[in-house]
Amino acid sequence: MKLGWADVTPESVWLNRRAFIAGAAVVTASPALALSGKQSAFSTDEKPNSFEEITNYNNFYEFGFGKEDPARHAGALTTDPWSVEIGGMVDRPGSYGVEDLAPESALEERIYRLRCVEAWSMIIPWLGVPLASVLNKAGVQPGAKFVAFETLLRPSEMRAQAGGGIDWPYREGLRLDEAMHPLTILATGLYDKPMPNQNGAPIRLVVPWKYGFKSIKSVVKITLTDSQPRTSWQSLQPSEYGFYANVNPEVDHPRWSQASERRIGAGLLGGRQETLMFNGYGDQVASLYAGMDLTQNY
Repeated sequence: MKLGWADVTPESVWLNRRAFIAGAAVVTASPALALSGKQSAFSTDEKPNSFEEITNYNNFYEFGFGKEDPARHAGALTTDPWSVEIGGMVDRPGSYGVEDLAPESALEERIYRLRCVEAWSMIIPWLGVPLASVLNKAGVQPGAKFVAFETLLRPSEMRAQAGGGIDWPYREGLRLDEAMHPLTILATGLYDKPMPNQNGAPIRLVVPWKYGFKSIKSVVKITLTDSQPRTSWQSLQPSEYGFYANVNPEVDHPRWSQASERRIGAGLLGGRQETLMFNGYGDQVASLYAGMDLTQNY
């Protein structure tokens, strides 16, 4: 069954349901509960930002460079039908539908920290599947070392693509071991809702230990390769944005400190909080970078 906005759970119900699940041994099944997917041990127990905050304060430069531009303009984006082309060094290249890559029965709830390179942060409850499951479905060939991603190119609906600033389409990439890590997911929803257009509908990458610009939105192409792919921000400003983009409070952006962050929704008196190495996921991912100089590999 294909779900629409009217079929999904309001944020207030979602929050109440999570509190109920935490304190109950048995929960009566319902369609709304089924949509949320399986609970994940990878989730943080921090309180998520509201749906309104998540969907009205974000970057999606294809729709404009202001924080409210995505919410204002992304409604024009056609997301059905949608397919993702998986190619390169895979055994089963082809065009895959979102329902093939992330079937409802496989969705997991992942409540992750999001840290923007601009030194603000949120907590977001995603719905998605491990990227590893998608890559395994395509069959990764032994020589593959990297995974490249591309966003949709459709200037007729993504208004900022008609202008300059970035060499469209938006491109990102991961090392294969980063892509296969269990924290890395392809998300198709948030707050028990199908992914809103402004947040990367219908399918986007989420890599929680990296700055948010690595989590490419509205993905249409995934390519396995043996060489490091060039990424959009790395091409545009290589002195400011490296390939790895790991959250690191000890490596400042050339124009601002990364030692602290502003939590969206904390209010005027909320203050700033210290930025955690790897955005707090160091226990899970630090071993991926053993022996690397992270000031050089930023």
